[in-house]
Amino acid sequence: MAEDGPVNPSAIGERDAPPVSEKPYKIIFEANKCIGAGKCAEVSDNWELDISTGIAAPNAYFIDESDLDENVRAAEVCPAKKDRGVIHVVDRRTDEEIAPDPEGDGTLSVDW
Repeated sequence: MAEDGPVNPSAIGERDAPPVSEKPYKIIFEANKCIGAGKCAEVSDNWELDISTGIAAPNAYFIDESDLDENVRAAEVCPAKKDRGVIHVVDRRTDEEIAPDPEGDGTLSVDW
C-alpha cells in the first residue's frame, strides 16, 4: 500500500547509510525525470552521464562537507523539471533540502 503524504527525506536510503557524523549529507535523485542534459557532470566529479542510457548518476549518494559544494552546484544547474531540478541535496541532521530548494523553505522538492 502506498504511503500518503510527503516523502520523508530522512527515511530514503538510510538502511545502508554510513553514520551521519561521517556523511552528514545525502543525494536524492529523481532518475525517472532526468533529461540527460549532463550539466551535473560538467560541474561535479560525483556525477557522470551515461551516454548509452542518457541518464546521469551520482558515484556517491552520501557525502561529507568536502563534496558538498560541487553537489549543491549540480543540483542548482539541473534543468530538468522546468529548472526545478531532479538532484536534491539533503542535510541528514535536519532533514532539510539544501539544494535546489525551489520553495525556499527546506522541504524536499521531489515529485513522487
